[in-house]
Amino acid sequence: MLDVIGTILVGAAMAVILTGLVTTVPLSTSGRLTLAGVLGGWVGLVGAVASSGGLSSPVTLLAIFGAPLLTTAVLVLASPAARHALMAIPIQLLVGLNGIRLAGVLFMFLAAAGRLSGPFPYQAGWGDFITGALAIPAAWLVASQTRLRDRLIVAWNSFGMLDLVVAVTLGLISRNGSPVQLIYAGVGTAAMQTLPWAFVPTALVPFFLIAHAIIFAQIRAHARAKAGRIPSAVDEMNLARQVG
Repeated sequence: MLDVIGTILVGAAMAVILTGLVTTVPLSTSGRLTLAGVLGGWVGLVGAVASSGGLSSPVTLLAIFGAPLLTTAVLVLASPAARHALMAIPIQLLVGLNGIRLAGVLFMFLAAAGRLSGPFPYQAGWGDFITGALAIPAAWLVASQTRLRDRLIVAWNSFGMLDLVVAVTLGLISRNGSPVQLIYAGVGTAAMQTLPWAFVPTALVPFFLIAHAIIFAQIRAHARAKAGRIPSAVDEMNLARQVG
């Protein structure tokens, strides 16, 4: 039953993310189709590797997890157009998509069913749930003009990214057979190697890490633009002299 629920929720999450990105990234029609094809192809590749048991190898899992992060970093560093496209994604969308992480409570249900063990399902479950719940007011804050807007969003974004980093670390060190295993607790993170749960570390987590990074970049750019619009004390004095 959990696998059926997971398949529905994970599939819906990836569909919402794909639709949100493809419809908001400033690309031509052909560019949007290419982006949709690449993202869809990646999901298909992950599904094929997971269904064949390929994720039982820690090296394979790490390679698939890291590929989207490395590819995005290279594109950002090498292509101004890619940087512009990512910075043009509405920050409200990036924040709001984190509401999907409310489904993280399923990790705790998997633990209760004996399919996950150790600290990973509880940290990841509660961390994702809190991040997802706070994503709703955080998305509302984006549109507000309150003085604490940026600080509050940065605080939420930092929590959400830290949650993912800790979850990935715990998942790695509690995975049976991992060369860096430090936590030995029953089945460990075995469920994350099989479908539909394998899409979490190989597709959803990389996306949310990238989204958090883009949010940080957009907040920084917003702060710089805001500072640039505020005249300095020297400018005000000079203006006053000209008027006088």
